[in-house]
Amino acid sequence: MSPTTLPVSGAWMVTPAVATGRFHRARTCGAAITLVDLEDSVALHDKDTARTLAADFFTTAPSDGPLAGVRMNSLLTRDGIRDLLAMADYPSRPPLVLVPKVESARDIEIAATALDRDGYTPQIWALIETPRAIEDAASILRAPRLAGALFGAADYALLTGGARTWEALLHARSVLANSAAAAGVAVVDSPFFELDDLEGLRREAELARALGYVGKTAVHPRQVPVITEAFRPSEEELAHARAIVAARRRSGASITSVDGQMVGAPFYAAAVALAERADQHP
Repeated sequence: MSPTTLPVSGAWMVTPAVATGRFHRARTCGAAITLVDLEDSVALHDKDTARTLAADFFTTAPSDGPLAGVRMNSLLTRDGIRDLLAMADYPSRPPLVLVPKVESARDIEIAATALDRDGYTPQIWALIETPRAIEDAASILRAPRLAGALFGAADYALLTGGARTWEALLHARSVLANSAAAAGVAVVDSPFFELDDLEGLRREAELARALGYVGKTAVHPRQVPVITEAFRPSEEELAHARAIVAARRRSGASITSVDGQMVGAPFYAAAVALAERADQHP
């Protein structure tokens, strides 16, 4: 399976590149994606060390483990440029690269141009976390090499002066979800920062899924099972989806009904997508 077709829904686990003792836990906590971080969790004086240590994250990654990636520094910083140069020379290069502070499609083009080689075209994801990025989300998410986007609630709330509550950030999340759907790419939600409030995490993950998000970032391994469960279709949802598929096929692709609900083409397409997602993540 190529990097561009690997499943990306569910929990995304982020681990500081300098915390090498956490690498094994990050890979085995059940996350769909595990990212080694060169950006926010690494102090300025540790950036060079982090780049070196991050190489080991991919060299020692098991072939049957989760998809491994890296969150680099912003392309507007010297460290971001150094990250690109370093990753291009890693013995085992990351199959996924998350670019933070993206504000134009040009950022994705720069990252792809620096990283792409014969036989190596990593997934490139945009971290959308500024008001300007939300304004230009439709353009950014149509970048040819973009695989998807993550929402960064903390930086967005800081820059707007708003709260990090679901209600305050609903507009930004909705704009990003709509732009991602229009561009045909996946979108993953921001972390939930209250580590001991797992019920709050569950509620927020379920709300994000209802908006069309396919996953959510975790900042601690204990959050991973909650996120995974929230984004996994329930048995009831699967049974209903399969009933819709069966009824639609029996009706010869005409409008029909299932459990008292009218079922047309959009319902059928959604049911097929849900069933396929469940088969991909049993």
